[in-house]
Formats: sequence, structure tokens, C-alpha cells
Amino acid sequence: MGVGGSTLQSSDSVPVPPPPAPKTMANEKNVYFGTDSLKKYFDPDCQPPLPLVELPEHLNPFYHDGIRIYAKMMTMHPANNVKSMPAPALNMLESSVEPNKTNTIIEYSSGSTVISMSMIARVMHGVNDTRAFLSNKTSDAKLRLMQFFGLNITLFGGPSQPEPIDSRGGIQNARRMAMESDDIVNPNQYENDKNWQSHIRWTGPQIYKQLPEINVLCAGMGTSGTMTGLGTYFKSVKPSVMRLGVCTAPGDRVPGPRSFALMRPVEFPWKEAVDDIEEVGSSESYTLSLQLCREGLVCGPSSGFNLQGLFQMLSKRKKQGTISELAGPDGLVHCVFLCCDLPYQYISEYFQKLGTEQFPPIRNERLTKVDLHRYDEAWERVALDVLPDIYGSPRSLAQTPLHEITLKPQARVLDLRQEPDFLAWHLPGSMNVPLRSLGPGTPSPFSDPGVLEAQWVELEAVMDRLVRASELGSTHVLVVCYDGDTARVATSVLRARGVEADSVRGGHTAMKMYGIGNEAIEPVKVSQATVSVSAVPLD
Repeated sequence: MGVGGSTLQSSDSVPVPPPPAPKTMANEKNVYFGTDSLKKYFDPDCQPPLPLVELPEHLNPFYHDGIRIYAKMMTMHPANNVKSMPAPALNMLESSVEPNKTNTIIEYSSGSTVISMSMIARVMHGVNDTRAFLSNKTSDAKLRLMQFFGLNITLFGGPSQPEPIDSRGGIQNARRMAMESDDIVNPNQYENDKNWQSHIRWTGPQIYKQLPEINVLCAGMGTSGTMTGLGTYFKSVKPSVMRLGVCTAPGDRVPGPRSFALMRPVEFPWKEAVDDIEEVGSSESYTLSLQLCREGLVCGPSSGFNLQGLFQMLSKRKKQGTISELAGPDGLVHCVFLCCDLPYQYISEYFQKLGTEQFPPIRNERLTKVDLHRYDEAWERVALDVLPDIYGSPRSLAQTPLHEITLKPQARVLDLRQEPDFLAWHLPGSMNVPLRSLGPGTPSPFSDPGVLEAQWVELEAVMDRLVRASELGSTHVLVVCYDGDTARVATSVLRARGVEADSVRGGHTAMKMYGIGNEAIEPVKVSQATVSVSAVPLD
């Protein structure tokens, strides 16, 4: 056996099971009707083939060497990953689930297989209890994703990719549970030949029908089911196709595939299905995945992993001058690699593997830690609408002398302006809460992130003190400031603490436009209820 340039040899041949006849004619309109619509939707025999997309020249560094590269978008299956067609779909579950008897599916899986299995068990067989056995080193994002899809999860210690025959691992635990109960099924993707044979049934024929000119096929090696099935199929229908398997580089890890050393105990006939193997690192895999995603081919790290393996093989052959040996009658080399997964559950790993320099910066990132409460347009109100709620309903607030206006018993007014401005004029019964971060010339917090950060931190401390001191209680609070924007932030802070609060849209400026506050009055002495923000700790 060889890796990275030497040819894998085997004298044994693996028979190719004849694919069954399609259940229906090609569904060109891609529409699914009737009471069994979901079953048809998940059945590859009832669907158009999954897309095969050629990489444009700027994504193909070997384009001018006569190389054409195509992505087989396995992610376009209803369950969004390659595992929907082999392990859980019509091949493994349809041969193992017994109607009216099977109640539970158990599978050891890193994520994609068992998620797909749970969906197809429900849709195809009415089995709602699918249980995932997996490594305790599984990322939090994957665990949450499995919970999202309703999976019952059991974690196991030890290697993240245990050998299938290891009695201490989750693979054999799942197998034992199924053997001990008649209503539990363990499809066991690691040992079930229906896994790799499903690619003979569906994936291989799809690719060959879409691209009969194919010269090179590339897929990753995890359980090896995908590569075993595809390699076996093309060895039968077009032996000239070069079959490239991709393994992870020693000591590195990409979600899904295994290292070449870990392939040793895999019992599928993968050695007869592969002509060559490349070993690929995680950094290159994530980089290529990111590049493909940004260009419109949305795929995950194992997809970039497969493409990098193909690039490495082509680069070696170019140096050796042997690329032409792969070409077909048209003089071109048509290469297909599998896009197996999506990037979303691995987003944090992209940043860990590639570093922040690969990603555009976030402007105003400081705001991610402040202004965290919700807003509602209904809380920002016009003065003439909200003041009657606070002071009653005089015929005309603009024409009513201030001394005739009194607060309702369960109403409070908080004025956030500086003390001199408050003393010059304020709504009757107001409580002055002057903010250090607010003055008559302060920019709006929504135009200056620094202002918003400072005001939110200060308001959090101030409002905490007021609420703890029972200054507000079960009251309706109106918040006023110079232009209304700081009061809007304060209202959000108060509402987050369960206080019914509103702000005046446009603040004191708007009230003056309505004629409120234009009345010439003597300066009003601040009542004892006035709160000085200087007395409020801000840490």
C-alpha cells in the first residue's frame, strides 16, 4: 500500500450489485405531491440528480493544463450532507428497520450521519427515537445541532475516532445494545456493506450520467463508505477513471475523514476501490472551503479537504509530467470531487484554524458588550400622546400653566439632563438624574459608539440603584433627555428590569416645538427626590 503518489494494488475484485430500477421517471419539475410527499422528497430515485458544478478558471489553478474540476454538491440533498444517501437513507435503514417492531435507532456518529438518520427514520419509517453515541470531544455546536434535531445524545470518552472493533468505545456499545433488544436497530455505518453499496446505487450512476467524460474521482476517507462505493462502481463501468482517496495528515484532524493509520481496521473493501491516496492538513482544508463558500459554492471543511487532495495529486503529476496520462479522448482531464458538508456548525473552527486576518474586521465591535436589551417602537412616544398618560388629560398641555399639572399617583418622570438645564425648566414632579455621559452638545448614542457605550454602562448602574431603592416601584416611568435618544436607551434598560417605561421622541427639543416648556417661569428648586449620578457607583 502506498500514500501520496504510489499506487494501491489489490488482486481481489469486488462485485458491483446491479442498481435497482428507478421507482419513478425523472422528476424534472422537482415537485413532491401526496401523502407520501416527504418520502419522495428524501428518495434519490424520485429526485433530479444533485448538481455537478464546474469550478471557474480563477478557482482552478490547473485550468490551463487542460484540467476541468467539478464539485458534486452532495450538500444539496434534503438533509444537506453526503451521509443522507449512504448510511442512513434508503439503503441501510430500509434493510434493517422492521415495521411495527423497530422503535429506536442507535448509531455512533460524529454528527452528519446520525442527524440524517434521525430525519429519514422519521420520514421513511415513522421511528421517532434516534440516539447518537459520540465522542465527548465533540464540539458544542455539533451537540446543540443534534439536540436541535431531537436526538438523544450519549457521550463516550477515549479517542474521538475509535477503532470500530474497540469494545470500550461507543461503536461497539451501540452494537451490543441492538443485539440485546429486538426493538433497537444499530445500522452501524462502520461495518454495514449497505453503506458503501448505496454509492453504487445512487451517487456513482448520477455522476457517470452527468459527466461520462470523467477521468478522476476524488473523495475523503472516513468510514470509507463513499470512496469504496464510488471506486467500486467506476472500476466496473469505466476502469480508466483514476480513483483518489484523501486521508487526514498524521496528527491533524478534519471533521469526518480519518488518517491513513486509522484506516487499517476498516473492513470495507476500500483498498480495491482506491488507486492513490493523498494526506491533507486542516489549514488547507478550511482555507479552500472558505474560498469556495465566498465564491458561491457553500460547503464545509471536508469538502475543501477533498479539493486540496485533488490539487496535491495534480501538482505532483504536473511536476512529473504525467498529467496527460489521465486525459480522455478530448485531451482534457475531467475531475470530480465531492462536496460533502456545510460550514455552519464549524464556524468557530474556521477562526481558530485560519486566524482573524482571513476575515473582515467588525466595526464598532465594542458594541457587542453593551446595549444588550431589546427596543420597541411603542416605547418611544410623541409628547402629546404620552403626557396625558402621566399627568391626566387637560384640554391643551401647551396652554395649561405648569402649576395646574400634577403627576398621576403611579407615574414618575426621570429627567436625564444636566442640573442647570433641569433647574431652568422641567416637567412638574420630575426627578433629575443627570448623567455624566450626557450634556446639551453630546452626540446621539446611535451616531457615536463611544457615547452609546458610556451611556449604557452608566444607565445600567443608575437604574439598578433606582430599582433596588424602590424609587420606581410598580410605576409608569417617562424618561426625558435633550433629544430623546439617550432616554430611548434608558427606557430599554428600565424595561429589561420589568419597569413600565416610555421615552419622549425628540426629548426636550420636541416638547418645545409643541409649545411645552416655552412658558417663562422662575427657576424651580430641585426636590429632595433628585438623584445625583455622582453618588452612583459605576463599577
